[in-house]
Amino acid sequence: MSNDVRSADDDEVRDWLGSWAAEVAGRDFDSAERRMSGDVVGFGTRATIAVGRAALRADQWEHVWPAIESFEFDVEGAVVWVSPDRLQAVIGASWSSVGRTPAGDTFPRGGRATVVVSRPSFAEPWLGCHTHFSLEPVGPGTYTGTSS
Repeated sequence: MSNDVRSADDDEVRDWLGSWAAEVAGRDFDSAERRMSGDVVGFGTRATIAVGRAALRADQWEHVWPAIESFEFDVEGAVVWVSPDRLQAVIGASWSSVGRTPAGDTFPRGGRATVVVSRPSFAEPWLGCHTHFSLEPVGPGTYTGTSS
């Protein structure tokens, strides 16, 4: 794992993650959509599965991003694994945000994500090809009955 020794690839992937977090926080759907591959597959806190940029945006992002504030990834604490050919990377990161209920009340809303990024060559940018977000566990054996 590259948490032991940071490489230039590791730093690029962390920069990608930090930039995406800024797009989420800023509700910059267009820039975030361009950051994903056309055939991205995403699982989220709302969407069971979304295939493609348009579906990920419509089924997950457009429902969640307007209802949260202060989104950020723990970029420095993220675990980054870069493939030996340096064309794919897997990121495991915690995230935090502030949720807002329909009544306007706020609450801490955090979780963790796995993100896979790839690039066809070193001359091209990293693109997200898989995202999987989940909310923080509420405790052992606890079921809230909601999908948040």
